[in-house]
Amino acid sequence: MAWSRPKLGLRGSLRLLTPYFRDKFFEQVKSIWFIIVYLAAFQILILGVPLVYAGMIGVGVFVVALGLMFFMEGLRLGLMPLGEIIGAVLPRNAKLPAILGFAFILGGLATFAEPAIAVLRAAGAGVKPDDAPLLYSLLNDFSTQLVMSVAVGVGCAVLLGVLRFFRGWSLKMFILPLIGLLCVLTFIAHNNEVLAPIIGLAWDCGAVTTGPVTVPLVLALGIGVCRIVGDEDSSNAGFGIVTLASLFPIIAVLMLGLYHYAAQDYVGAPNYVAAQAEVDPLPQYNIETAEPPPALMQDVKATPLLAEEPITAEEYARFLATGELPEDVDVHFVGGETDLVNGRLVQSGAQIVYERHIDPSLWAHDVEEWDPQADFPHEFKTALFGALQAIVPLVIFLFVILKLLVKEPIRDLDQLGVGIFFSLVGMALFGLGITMGLTPLGEQLGSNIPATFASISPWGMEASFGPLIQAEHLGKVLAVLFGFLLGYGATLAEPALNALGVTVQKITAGAFRKNLLMQSVAIGVGIGIATGVCKIAYNLPLTWLIIPPYVFLLFLTYISTEEFVNFGWDSAGVTTGPITVPLVLAMGLGIGANVPGVIDGFGVLALASVGPIITVLTVGLIVRRTTEAAEHVEGALVDE
Repeated sequence: MAWSRPKLGLRGSLRLLTPYFRDKFFEQVKSIWFIIVYLAAFQILILGVPLVYAGMIGVGVFVVALGLMFFMEGLRLGLMPLGEIIGAVLPRNAKLPAILGFAFILGGLATFAEPAIAVLRAAGAGVKPDDAPLLYSLLNDFSTQLVMSVAVGVGCAVLLGVLRFFRGWSLKMFILPLIGLLCVLTFIAHNNEVLAPIIGLAWDCGAVTTGPVTVPLVLALGIGVCRIVGDEDSSNAGFGIVTLASLFPIIAVLMLGLYHYAAQDYVGAPNYVAAQAEVDPLPQYNIETAEPPPALMQDVKATPLLAEEPITAEEYARFLATGELPEDVDVHFVGGETDLVNGRLVQSGAQIVYERHIDPSLWAHDVEEWDPQADFPHEFKTALFGALQAIVPLVIFLFVILKLLVKEPIRDLDQLGVGIFFSLVGMALFGLGITMGLTPLGEQLGSNIPATFASISPWGMEASFGPLIQAEHLGKVLAVLFGFLLGYGATLAEPALNALGVTVQKITAGAFRKNLLMQSVAIGVGIGIATGVCKIAYNLPLTWLIIPPYVFLLFLTYISTEEFVNFGWDSAGVTTGPITVPLVLAMGLGIGANVPGVIDGFGVLALASVGPIITVLTVGLIVRRTTEAAEHVEGALVDE
């Protein structure tokens, strides 16, 4: 009797797949729940401000988790197998120029497929052209060029990273000159009032590129090359490309800014052409906010002073018939004269006004649960089109390489097809979720954080409140503490950090334990985000906050061993996940928009990236010295 494949039907298939997708969905929830709950709780419990569009944000966060589930599963089933096959076979079947060309194109195409790159495209909506004309033009008029320059930077990084494995070059010989060049370019921009505002954007672009698409693909290629050159067991295997991929985009964006500055074609410059805008700005929510009052006010003042439930016609008729006032009514006298008559206060010739009691708190406002003007079907179509533009060229490129250079048969086409489909759906849902949930959450919290030290208009509300702490510096300290706890907790929740900890513990033979690495990275990110909040709150120049740490890193890199340099610098890549980037970017821009004198809120991501490198290399030096001391003592005891 011939064997036949059992037919499950739709219900049976769903019964088998439901537990699988449920587990995958909750994996994503575990990685994002802390940062979402922390942000919402800080606004509601600490700031005392209701969450505007809470229903929409809740649905958006659900869509983000759903999109990440499909996207990560699509990567596992579709893109990663292709990348791993090419990474394992291409170095054996192709010559070095072809491998380097593939590496360059792979890095560029992977950048377009990064979910966070869409956030970078939309980040220019809140920049004012009068305050930062070149920054405005880069984010609006030249946004496609901006993304292209980032992609070229990543492509160059992957190319040089692969070449480094073939030649056996140390990562230090790349880091030292690159940081030196970055410092020079940053100082050039810092001393020019037109170029200075782009410094934060450029340094933040380095954090946007190291996401869930680029890192696994380039690591697969790097590990494949290391196997060919006989280095798969060393500390170099796979490390270093992520570091280069975070440095070269900074150079590319700074060079792009210098080019347009020289060409004088940005907004307000002689050669500017307004019609050259390339993309639509970020969708605007239905938000009306008043300008913050000039004086700092302690009490909440709702504007306009209208009761949520005015006196109704039925209550008016009942008062006329019975003289019974409605519940919760205040009495006001308008005009007239007040006299003291026989020990009584007598109001004569005045209008008596009865009105419902007004609750002056922010919670009395009619806060909308959903933005009535949001066109999310259109947003989903836009996100889906963007996903097609990002994923399809990358997939076609990988298939062409498999056929022409690797010449390997493509197996499991059904699995690959499902994976690619999941990647497309997941990226589209993720983009929609950012628009619905992460962007309004990050923007409104960032806009409301300055209430700890100043009087502001809450995001999406016609009111003014603050400062929560009368002493301005203490209020800013609270905002900085918020940034540290955000960075520390969100980093520990990153799944990639746990994987890096396991790898580092294996490489160092247990000397640098997983938990020690995770704590080092989390503390570094916390310090970095806290410094970023401090930069915006006190309107400090980013140059003086970003250059000294990198100069110090040059010293740490020089005295550290190659293995610690490799994973120490790569540790910054795990801190910029697909959730952290849009939230921190939106939060930084929101804070910057509500602090007087601040032009933009860029730079927080850059500071969040340099912090963990310093902490990991510092702890690595301590671990190495401790290990060497222990080995010396043990050797002395053996000799005795």
